[in-house]
Amino acid sequence: MILTARVDAEQAGMRLDDAAKALFPQLSKGEIRRVVDWGGCYLSQVLVRVASRSVKEGDEIALGLMEPERCIELAYQKGDLLYEDKDFLAVHKAAGFNSQRTPYQLKGTVEYAVECYMKSIGLKDPSRVVHRLDRGTSGVMFFPKHKQAATYISNLLKDGKVQKTYWALISGSPDQPGWKVDAPLAKVSKFRYGVAQNGKPARTLFQVIAEGGGVTAVEAKPLTGRTHQIRVHLAHSGFPIMGDESYGGIPAARMMLHCRGMRFTGAKGKIIEAVAPIDAAFKQAAPEGLLQVESVEVS
Repeated sequence: MILTARVDAEQAGMRLDDAAKALFPQLSKGEIRRVVDWGGCYLSQVLVRVASRSVKEGDEIALGLMEPERCIELAYQKGDLLYEDKDFLAVHKAAGFNSQRTPYQLKGTVEYAVECYMKSIGLKDPSRVVHRLDRGTSGVMFFPKHKQAATYISNLLKDGKVQKTYWALISGSPDQPGWKVDAPLAKVSKFRYGVAQNGKPARTLFQVIAEGGGVTAVEAKPLTGRTHQIRVHLAHSGFPIMGDESYGGIPAARMMLHCRGMRFTGAKGKIIEAVAPIDAAFKQAAPEGLLQVESVEVS
């Protein structure tokens, strides 16, 4: 929810948090300061993170409210990185974190945490989100360290030259070991996508990699990069992802979709690759065979 109000003569000259308290009496001063600290406050459409800043008559204050439980600190140290060279770095995005800033939040997003890391090693460039993972999805995210690298990887992504591998858990058992879904996708509501003849082309390859206990682990390789592509294509196949209740998946501890790896060729011919381990919740829900696959890949 985003609350907006305009500063009048009565609040002019006040601190931002005091003015916001006067304009939004339903919020406590602590709640307002948390919104400011986490990057959910805009003053005349400019992000402001200093609660003591003074306001003037005519300023518009906008506060983006999110649930307190989503205010989780996120930071990356050098030892946390999956990959790093002079041009790129890769991190393991945990499920439950936003890939990039939203109108509600800056702090606690992968974008912000990566930018803080880049500043800590002396880089002046901002973090650039060139691809995204849904909030409920875990796994590999690559970030360019400078503008030239951003242009390079963006072009590779656009041309389908970045190989992405996802793991997903579904309930039930497909009647074939592998299949391809070639079905165009379009937005069908504010937060959902679906197969539609007038949609954008979307193609995904699926392969069963482990089964057991009524759960199947599927490897997905998207050949295009549409929003919610794997989620919709699995649901379209009759096997929605566990935990993905938006598309008919059974309840689970989290949405069981994980970007296992990304691989591409650098400008000088070097293979650049990152692989992310699965988390405890994913392991607990997965068939035993998937843990064996992971163990073999790591060794």
